Amino acid sequence: MKNLNSTHLNGLRAIEAVGRLGSLQAAADELGVTVGAVSQQVIKAEGQLGRTVFDRTTRGMVPTAFGESFLKKLNAGFRELSEAVGSARHRDDAILVISVAPIFASRWLIHRIHHFSAAHPEISLRIESTTALVDLSGSDVDLAIRIGPGNWPGVKAEFVLPQEMFPVCTPALAERLRTPEDLVDMPAVIDANDPFTWDVWLKAAGLEQPAPKTRHVFSDASLCLDAALAGQGVLLAWPVLASWALKEGRLVAPFDIRVRTGMGYYFVTAPDIREPRKVTLFKAWMRQAISESVGENADWASIPVP
Repeated sequence: MKNLNSTHLNGLRAIEAVGRLGSLQAAADELGVTVGAVSQQVIKAEGQLGRTVFDRTTRGMVPTAFGESFLKKLNAGFRELSEAVGSARHRDDAILVISVAPIFASRWLIHRIHHFSAAHPEISLRIESTTALVDLSGSDVDLAIRIGPGNWPGVKAEFVLPQEMFPVCTPALAERLRTPEDLVDMPAVIDANDPFTWDVWLKAAGLEQPAPKTRHVFSDASLCLDAALAGQGVLLAWPVLASWALKEGRLVAPFDIRVRTGMGYYFVTAPDIREPRKVTLFKAWMRQAISESVGENADWASIPVP
């Protein structure tokens, strides 16, 4: 341990981040400081070590021969430190803290969570509903469930389910729909925050016709679903949002076409913390629950977004 007295921990942390992430900018983003600060920390630490860890080249920061072996040991050491800190924050195996988007919590999770509790009564859940990607290494959140491209920095993202979109409406409105062409005369419920438009689905269905006429526009997907349930129009939905209403028969999917958006649902965890049993159990349960809820439509054609 005496060797640590000659080198500042912040400098070693900067060296480890640059070596692991491959650039000063990526290290600065992870550490929450400027590129200049990271560069100065690296230079200072190299001076304290008396060895050059990186060669400065046109390709960026490239580890020297010494740097390669040094970084392997440094990575392992910081991984152990991270797990030690994480074990202190995640010490209560009886409480599972999950961060999840409000729409996922209210439209999918809340209808099924009692099944997990029945299977694992020894684990209590605390659900934190937010769209923000929380600091998983610096908080007591054990697991986040997010939708997106899956390439978030500084976390471990595990793919669960692709996001797919398709029209849904009440059974009464569905009676007026025989072919996708009939949609042009139907009122549409629009999610103002949805980056994917009706044109994408219509093109996948082989149509070039105009999108359905907008009836109402909402800034919240949950309100859009409520409007569709109230018979206000046809909604371009996705399985996790509409699965409960489809299962109950309150909504139907009138056409056997769904389009993959290129986004997906992911389990997101801290990258350097050993996964506790409670997280493993919940992930296994949720995979099964999603398979059952979405599997009802597994025979649909799946078309990627053009």
